[in-house]
Amino acid sequence: MTTRLPAAERREQLLESALDVFARHGYHETSMNDVADAAGITKPVLYQHFASKRELYLALIDEAGHRLLQAVTNAHLEASDGRRRTELGFLAYFNWVHQDHDAFQLLFGGGSRRDPDFDRAAARYTALVADAIEPLITADIEREHRRMLAHAIVGLAEGVSRHLLRSGGNFEPDVVARQVSDLAWAGLRSAQRR
Repeated sequence: MTTRLPAAERREQLLESALDVFARHGYHETSMNDVADAAGITKPVLYQHFASKRELYLALIDEAGHRLLQAVTNAHLEASDGRRRTELGFLAYFNWVHQDHDAFQLLFGGGSRRDPDFDRAAARYTALVADAIEPLITADIEREHRRMLAHAIVGLAEGVSRHLLRSGGNFEPDVVARQVSDLAWAGLRSAQRR
């Protein structure tokens, strides 16, 4: 017998179950029956919360993106200088990847990038993370230059994360954050008006 949960809690449970199933099997190989079975509910209950598999997947992209954005935007709060903000930002990102492989794969994996709607939804979070980083870059450069560097930082973190997960996903976020932030900080320190 399924325990009756309040709608918000049930939705959260469904998103967690769906993330696990989609991460293992991909979008096309996963059915709504698979998600319902994993959540321990009937398919009609799943359809009460999500009208279609597509809607569910878009909600998952939104949830994963929100988690990433929250992790990165909260990271710099305790930092007093640019070097430390850089390291804390990368630490937050790599902690998120380490703790939530499935969310990273869903947001940045091939399945989300092959469909135009999914790609736009994921790209929105890439832009939001870059928007959050841009004001933290304190170099005396034009705003568009800072914005470009913020996107470069996001791309650097994403590329390193892909490498780490392809290599088995067994890494120490603090070590990786320190190594990658060394590179990023050296570049940020040298940024100047031309």
